Amino acid sequence: MINLDIISDPICPWCYIGKAQLDAALGDHPAHPFDQFWRPFQLNPDMPREGMDRAAYLERKFGGKARAAEAYGKIEAAADAAGLRIDFTRIARTPNTLDAHRLIRWARLEGVQTAVVDELFRATFERGEDISAVPVLIAAAQTAGMDPDLAARLLATDEDLADVRAEDAQAREMGVTGVPTFIVAEQYALQGAQTPQVWAEVIAELAAAG
Repeated sequence: MINLDIISDPICPWCYIGKAQLDAALGDHPAHPFDQFWRPFQLNPDMPREGMDRAAYLERKFGGKARAAEAYGKIEAAADAAGLRIDFTRIARTPNTLDAHRLIRWARLEGVQTAVVDELFRATFERGEDISAVPVLIAAAQTAGMDPDLAARLLATDEDLADVRAEDAQAREMGVTGVPTFIVAEQYALQGAQTPQVWAEVIAELAAAG
């Protein structure tokens, strides 16, 4: 198998779209060589741990709702083309994602990392849930097949908090400035939401190279 490290943030809509397009390609190529690892990156590293009101966030990031609407209109069109539902109107708060990244890290140990990532994306973009809230994270863990009691106990501690921050810092030191970023075989980087066609070409090239 070949490592496919996916550096992402579960509040990044392009990461959600990029995952859907990767999934489509892997579905068409069931003999693909990838072993997926989800790696942390915080789009908003200075976000308060409790998150913030989304209207205030949009004002700070885009300078107001009009510019935000223009940016998110393009995202909604890309999501629709990828067969995804995104409802930004349901998102009342923009969360800090440190605890979500901790949950993703633990999910790897239980073999359900991608399932947890899927559930966090759906919680954010389909249901407008605040994934900085512990009950939301526990529900995501349980839906994905993790032990919810264990997740609750770990979330009540600072377990792996420093490690998540260190991985985020390492990604930035590597030159990652945006997500999703896909690292193939620990050597080659693809930045942004790649189309299924691009992934098909990557898979074909890897197969040709043996």
